[in-house]
Amino acid sequence: MRLPLPALLLFLTATPLLAADGLSGKVFIGYQGWFAPTVEGTGARWVHYGHQGKFEPAHASVEMWPDVSDLPAADRVATAFKHPDGRPAEVFSSARPATVDTHFAWMKEHGVDGAFLQRFGASVNSKGVAPHLARVLDNVRKSAGTHGRSYCIMYDLSGLKRGQIRSVVMEDWRRLVTEAKVRDDRTYLKHAGKPLVAVWGIGFNDNRDYTLAECMELVKFLQNDPAAGGNAVMVGVPFYWRTSNRDADPDPLLHEIIAQADVVSPWSVGRYAKPQQLTKMRTDVYEPDIKWLADRGAKGAREIAYLPVVFPGFSWRNLQKLRGKDAPLDAIPRLGGQFMWSQAVAARRAGANTIYVAMFDEIDEGTAVFKVSADPPEGFLKLDTPRSDHYLWLTGEVGRMLRGQAEARDEMPARK
Repeated sequence: MRLPLPALLLFLTATPLLAADGLSGKVFIGYQGWFAPTVEGTGARWVHYGHQGKFEPAHASVEMWPDVSDLPAADRVATAFKHPDGRPAEVFSSARPATVDTHFAWMKEHGVDGAFLQRFGASVNSKGVAPHLARVLDNVRKSAGTHGRSYCIMYDLSGLKRGQIRSVVMEDWRRLVTEAKVRDDRTYLKHAGKPLVAVWGIGFNDNRDYTLAECMELVKFLQNDPAAGGNAVMVGVPFYWRTSNRDADPDPLLHEIIAQADVVSPWSVGRYAKPQQLTKMRTDVYEPDIKWLADRGAKGAREIAYLPVVFPGFSWRNLQKLRGKDAPLDAIPRLGGQFMWSQAVAARRAGANTIYVAMFDEIDEGTAVFKVSADPPEGFLKLDTPRSDHYLWLTGEVGRMLRGQAEARDEMPARK
C-alpha cells in the first residue's frame, strides 16, 4: 500500500536511516563490548578493567578512562579511583542496555556507519564470559536498529587451540544463524548482497596453535555451508601479508586464503608511529596491496574488497605492568588527531573506498575513539584535546572524506 505524501514524510523522518548493504563510502568501527564490573550469575568481576578480580591502583589493565557523563546514573559504576578534583571515578558495563544504546547514539551523531562486534572464539563457551557476550550481542542488535547503524559479527581467533575453529567457532556461528537468527536483522551488514562475517587472526607469525588449513576450512564453511553459509567473509590478516614477512606467516596458503576471501583487512596497529611514515606506507603497502587483490580477483572473476585499518594512537603501560613488563605511557601519540587523519588520507589516496577504525572502546591499549575523560585519575592517559568526543567527530570526518564530502588533504580538518 502506498502512503500519502504527508504520511510518507512522517514515516521517513521517524525511522532511522539505514544502509546495511555495502562497504563503499563508509567508515566502520570495531566494538569490543567486553567491559564488565560484574558478570551476573558468574561471580566474575572487573572483566577487562582490572586484574585478579580487582580494579584499584596496581590492578588496572585499562589505559584510558571512559567518559560516562552521558549515561544514566543507574548505569554508572563507582570505582576505587578518583578524578583530580576528588570526584569518584565511574565506569560502565557493556552488558547494560543503556550503555550500548548510548554508544550507538554517539555513532549516529558523528556519522559512523556501523560496528564490527568482536566475538572472541576463546570466550564463547566460557562459563564466566559467555553470559556477558550474549547480553552484549542482544544490546548491539537492539541499539543498531534504534539508531540506524549496521553491525556484523567479527570472530577473533586469538587464543584458540588446534581443532577449536571447527568445534567452537563454526558451532557458535551455527547457533547465531539458527537460534539467534542474527542475519534476519535489517541492520546486519551485507557485502555484495550477502551477510558479512569477519574473521580476525589469520596468518600471523606469533605462534598461534590453530593452523592456516583450519582457517581456510572456516572461510569455505562460512561461504558454502548448506545451512550456515551464503555469507561474504572478511579476513583480518597481518599488515605485511602480501610480502610474507615481518608479522606474516610465509606459508603460501595464506595467499590462497586471501584470494578465497571477499574482503581483506590488514592489521596496521603498531606497524608505524608517525604521520611522516604514511607516504611510504601508501606506496609500499596500500597501493601494491590493492593491485594484488585486483589482479587476483580478476583471475578468479571476482572482486576482493580492501578494508584498511586506521587507529588514533597506542598506549598500554598499565596492561604491560600487570605482565611484569615496562612500557611508556602514550607510546604512539595521537597528535590531536593528525596521526589518525594521515592514515585515512594515505589509504584514500591509494584507492581505498572504505575504512575500519580500531577501535571504538579499546581503552586497554589506548586506541579508543569513543568519549574518554580529559581529567582521568592519576596513572591513566590524558586525552590530548578538551573535547571528549573529538575522535568520534574525526571518525565521522573520515567517512565524509570517503564520500567526497571532505577533501583528502594532508592537514586534518578544523572543527567548527
